[in-house]
Amino acid sequence: MKQLIKKYLEKIKPDFMPDGRLHSFKSVYDGFESFLFTPDTTSRSGVHIHDSNDSKRTMIIVVIALIPALLFGMYNVGYQRYLSIGVENPLFWNSFFYGFLAVLPKIVTSYVVGLGIEFASAQIRKHEIQEGFLVSGILIPMICPVETPVWMIAVATAFSVIFVKEVFGGTGMNIFNVALMTRAFLFFAYPSKMSGDNVFVASDSILGIGAGNVVNAYSGATPLGQIATHAGGDLHLTGITGEPLTLWQEFLGLIPGSIGETSTLFILVGAAILLFTGVANWRIILSVFVGGFVMCWIANMFPSEAYPGSLISPVEHLCLGGFAFAAVFMATDPVTAAHTDTGRYIYGFLVGVMAMLIRIYNTGYPEGAMLAVLLMNAFAPLIDYCVVESNVRRRMRRAKRALKNE
Repeated sequence: MKQLIKKYLEKIKPDFMPDGRLHSFKSVYDGFESFLFTPDTTSRSGVHIHDSNDSKRTMIIVVIALIPALLFGMYNVGYQRYLSIGVENPLFWNSFFYGFLAVLPKIVTSYVVGLGIEFASAQIRKHEIQEGFLVSGILIPMICPVETPVWMIAVATAFSVIFVKEVFGGTGMNIFNVALMTRAFLFFAYPSKMSGDNVFVASDSILGIGAGNVVNAYSGATPLGQIATHAGGDLHLTGITGEPLTLWQEFLGLIPGSIGETSTLFILVGAAILLFTGVANWRIILSVFVGGFVMCWIANMFPSEAYPGSLISPVEHLCLGGFAFAAVFMATDPVTAAHTDTGRYIYGFLVGVMAMLIRIYNTGYPEGAMLAVLLMNAFAPLIDYCVVESNVRRRMRRAKRALKNE
């Protein structure tokens, strides 16, 4: 089959060359060919090292690393839905297939809209089609609540791809993380669909079945939502049925939340894949968790009922919301993160600190990871500049001392 596809592509290739009848679609042909097979061409100038680890392979590894969290997210969508209608021990496959059917349209919408715009942009500019959206296309639905309408995802994706990526020159040129800007657009443009008790738990209406009624005892507030609305007294986080949540449940991810962000366990499985393959930088991941832990520890040392987040332990905070997902898959974006080793420590630490600072002391916005990463995206070039300048000054002083000693 592989050889047949390759022969067919080689057969039709002349039609897409400059003198061919379909020459205007050359970038589309190149995009499909490079996606299916490793190109046999190499750079002819400006390159010191030729390596098979191209952007396509890097993006595919990131997608593979996202699969565990995505599959668990699908299961959790169905699991939370069955709990909301009074089924205490839903069957695994019932939960998974319900979540699969609820999540799949969002993934398809994200890819169709995003890749469609990138293909059109490549055609207009006569550029090669890049593989960057392979990751963004799966990240976008994973960081959205399951009740987000697909048309909203389409609008937000189009906005981000056009105004956050393409206007800056395409893959590798964007200042901000495309997936997070999609989430930010949704949050500020459609706040009622991105927060509230019910948006994180799928109803039957999401599949076009009935009106999506749930039992009277149902409460879809996420743990962070419960923290933000806590009115005093002892703070006990509960699940969708009102039962107290354990740290293991929070770590495993059996809680309401965005599709791919709830399971710290499976996010760490993805982190292990990224680190083993060398795709993600461990300095950023480590420093994000350290920064978040330190900020939570300081807040927990001075608890206040006015800021309920300060009543939660640092370890529990790291397992809630989108913090772990942002640390592993968002902050490590090689385009928008810091590029110097020292800069990566600073960048990651500040992401963790800012995420928890926003989460704990801004009760109007209980999830701070998104804003923290976007904020530090803006400061990443400045951090690198300061690090480089500091190194230059230190080496200049060292060189002057050496000359003086001679």
